Amino acid sequence: MATPISRRPEPSDEPSEAVVVESVAGEYVRPATRHGMAAQTAATLRILTGMWVALSPFFIVLQHNGSNATVANLIAGLAVAAFGAVAVASRRGFSGLQSGSLVLGGWVIISSFILDAKFAIATPMLWSNTFAGAVLMLLGLAGLAAAGRATR
Repeated sequence: MATPISRRPEPSDEPSEAVVVESVAGEYVRPATRHGMAAQTAATLRILTGMWVALSPFFIVLQHNGSNATVANLIAGLAVAAFGAVAVASRRGFSGLQSGSLVLGGWVIISSFILDAKFAIATPMLWSNTFAGAVLMLLGLAGLAAAGRATR
């Protein structure tokens, strides 16, 4: 495992001994490549976006009658946040979780239009879900690309 150099070595400095750090099973190990870090960054951003989708019913009016939109946002947001949390905890990023987040991002976008058929959906929900779903889909694609490169 490479460690960053805290200062630039001087020509008169003697070489120091390398310290080998063994990882304990189950302990978090930082990703070694930029692609692994990109996958975990995308997963972290998905956690935040998923939490916004789950908590947005408490900040903006989603539906004029009924609570279908609130329940749909809560379930989809918590699922995306859970997928992101598992992807952050793993070193490889789990491409299946990235794909699941991609699908849930699509669901967040189309759920507003599906639920609008039965109850009137408020305009803030349409904008919030469309924007959040698009962000989730972009982060899912970015996570898939980064996780695919990180595992090679």
